Amino acid sequence: MEENIEKSTIEDVKGSVSPPSFFAGWALEIWEFARVIIISLLIVLPIRFFIAQPFVVKGASMEPNFYTGQYLIIDEASYYFRSPERGEVIVFRYPQDPAEFFIKRIIGLPGERVEVAGGKVRIVNKKYPEGMILNESYLPSGRETLPDIALDLGPTQYFVLGDNRLESSDSRRWGPLDRSFFIGRALVRLWPPGAMQFLTGTTY
Repeated sequence: MEENIEKSTIEDVKGSVSPPSFFAGWALEIWEFARVIIISLLIVLPIRFFIAQPFVVKGASMEPNFYTGQYLIIDEASYYFRSPERGEVIVFRYPQDPAEFFIKRIIGLPGERVEVAGGKVRIVNKKYPEGMILNESYLPSGRETLPDIALDLGPTQYFVLGDNRLESSDSRRWGPLDRSFFIGRALVRLWPPGAMQFLTGTTY
């Protein structure tokens, strides 16, 4: 009797680890593949929509610093933790048609007065109540900003310009840009390979 019980126990154990049927194995493979896809999406999608996303430059408004066809990664996370800064290049939804995306440089900050006169940009704020001529080292030598204009910015408004001042539709034409239209700042240029760089500061 003991021998029979021991034999039966061994057979039960062996049966519990028997190879799965063809269809069970196929279903397991599908589930493993689906699990990898689900986990990848849970990681990638938040990054894609809330942290960084790619954009391709179109048009001449930011030449000579950005050209048509260049591939940029836009940092969407930084502005959750700090305010946009003067000189940063941003991507935003065009206020007159939010389905379009524009790329420009931040020139004026909320609460400031921006004056364009004599080809130069002057910033008036609490620190410079008499005004400060903006040093735009990212522009080619001799490039002027026209026409003359003066704008007072509200608490959530920014004044943005394209680097190619002769070929840019920007705040000189359609007014201040509200913070609600911002997508993020240009962080990395990935393409073409010869122009690849991290876009930090205001020297590009």
